[in-house]
This record gives sequence, C-alpha cells and structure tokens, in this order.
Amino acid sequence: MPRQEVIRKARQDKRAGKSPSTQAGEFVKDEIDKIRKGRHGARSTRQAIAIGLSEARRAGVDLPPPRKGQTKKSTRRSAKYAYEAGQGKRHPKKRPRVSRAVEGVLKKEPRSTTSRRALSKQGQRAASRRSAASRSAAARKASRTKGAKARSAAAKKAARTRARRRS
Repeated sequence: MPRQEVIRKARQDKRAGKSPSTQAGEFVKDEIDKIRKGRHGARSTRQAIAIGLSEARRAGVDLPPPRKGQTKKSTRRSAKYAYEAGQGKRHPKKRPRVSRAVEGVLKKEPRSTTSRRALSKQGQRAASRRSAASRSAAARKASRTKGAKARSAAAKKAARTRARRRS
C-alpha cells in the first residue's frame, strides 16, 4: 500500500497537467526508496519499476496497461487488473496469505538493483530503444509543464554541467 504522501504528490502532478507516467514516477521513486532502506529487495531494476507502476495503477493513476507486443501476456494481464482496480471497475479481495508470501520472497531478493549504477544502466537501456526524435519530443513536452522556477533551475544546472565538461 503506497503512503498517503506519495498519493498526494501524484495528485499534485495531475493538477499541474503532468502526464500519467510522471504521476506514476512518484510511486516508482517510493518503491526504489523502500528497497534502498532495506524493507525488501527486487530481482532486477525492471521489477522494482514494475512494482511502482502497479501501485500507481491501483492508486488510480490513469496509466493504461502496455499494448500487445510490448510485454508478455501475463504482465499485460496483471497491469490490466491493477488498472481496473484503480479505476473502480474491480473490487479486489484482500489476500493476506498471498501478500505475506510475496513479501517473504521479495525480502530475499538483492538490494543492489536500485543502486545509482543499476538505475543509470536501466535508464540508458530504455533510452537506447527510443529514437532521438522521440527523446527530443519528450524533453520538449516536459519543459512545457515544468514552470518558470524549475525551468530556470534546470538551465542553471545545464550551464554548470557544460562549464564542468569544458574545463
């Protein structure tokens, strides 16, 4: 169950006009924090992200399941179920035994899957599957919802990075 603070942040993102994937990012970040604090582990970085996305869907973020051909059938079915639960079309039963079993399994998984290095590698792998035009369009779209203060901070950070690389 996600913390109320995470749900509040996601709703704030929605009001700011940010995309569902950005709203879901709050849940993914929370999941990564949970793993880093040692509450449980994850077999891979992708699993950690998937758990966060599932929590987002269950919390009502309008993030539809992936299309056919992008992921395997069982993943799509699981995402569809979580999405419907979040949209109020399903009322899932509480299954404490299953919950405990899943938690027990996750506790035995490694914590290194959410290290800075592992997350960076995953991000690079995901970006490499997209075209330059697609990445550029995403960046342009992000700048529209950033707001003046955040845009200014990002520009200053970029200038610092450029200066550091020049010297």
